[in-house]
Amino acid sequence: MSCFCCISSHTKDGNGVEIDNGVEFESLRFGEGCSKGSAGVRSFKFRELAAATRGFKEVDLLGEGGFGRVYKGRLETGQIVAVKQLNRDGRQGFQEFIVEVLMLSLLHHPNLVTLIGYCSDGDERLLVYEFMPMGSLNDNLFDLGSDKEPLSWNTRIKIAIGAARGLEYLHCEANPPVIYRDLKSANILLDNYFNPKLSDFGLAKLGPVGDNTHVSTRVMGTHGYCAPEYAMSGKLTLKSDIYSFGVVLLELITGRKAIDTTRRTGEQSLVSWSHPFLKDRRKFGQLVDPLLEGRFPLRCLQQAVAVTAMCLQEQPSFRPHIGEIIVALEYLASRTYLQELHIGRTKHSSLQPSLPQQNGYTNGELSNP
Repeated sequence: MSCFCCISSHTKDGNGVEIDNGVEFESLRFGEGCSKGSAGVRSFKFRELAAATRGFKEVDLLGEGGFGRVYKGRLETGQIVAVKQLNRDGRQGFQEFIVEVLMLSLLHHPNLVTLIGYCSDGDERLLVYEFMPMGSLNDNLFDLGSDKEPLSWNTRIKIAIGAARGLEYLHCEANPPVIYRDLKSANILLDNYFNPKLSDFGLAKLGPVGDNTHVSTRVMGTHGYCAPEYAMSGKLTLKSDIYSFGVVLLELITGRKAIDTTRRTGEQSLVSWSHPFLKDRRKFGQLVDPLLEGRFPLRCLQQAVAVTAMCLQEQPSFRPHIGEIIVALEYLASRTYLQELHIGRTKHSSLQPSLPQQNGYTNGELSNP
């Protein structure tokens, strides 16, 4: 990967780049739906990005996180982009910068954010992405302004399916598989049509290969989304991502944050708060986001909660594979919510259809693998 020699932290004989756990990114292979190489990733000068963001003005600030600040910018070509500027306060941030450039240069999918380029002038480290005009799922679920409508049931399911397809690409088409490790609502970005794309790959890891069952690594990620076995032991598997996906599903259903310190004791952790409801089908309705105002198909809600509960199983082996989750969610999407139909079914519950059995998905529940 000589094209990234200016930012590489470790190399082996000039062949491939070694990050953290000794795995070489040159060994990463691809499924049919992706293209290899970094030909589309551009190296920017710092002055170009400073001009694009008008000197990194506060008015252009889109957001701020552990990596640094993200600004809206316009390139000389007229293209609108998002520019992420790395904090200069540690080695870990630099390593995450390298991982993200390498990952997004090698992996391409409609549900992964596109990396346009990077800057490594002197001490400056910046990443340039396609601009996602609707912001993050976090923004659209929890930070609604007076000018924003709450996400509809259909849109929530659409977002869940797109995020699952991005995860399926990482788990099933990349070889070795890629463990995302930081799946959360803030890292799911939305375009004008609420098509989701996974972003922020600085914590991504290449998954286990051969006879290995897991990758041992330092525990990193976001509190509230980390799988319990990973948080306790540092043993990372594809099923760790499935748990995080279950937390995102729970956020979509409830409209509650994974961790919300503004709530009273006992309700601050979404997963802990939800346990009594997930175990009792009669209480599923109490999980629903009040902003939906009852505008959802009850049968589909029950199925969505069942899928979520499977993703959140304490034992990783009991969690479904991402392919099974997509089958389940696509079935829900085929039952598009219509207000008049919902009203009719509320009055005549006998009109609710029974579910077919397909691909391990029976009556709204995923079978254990």
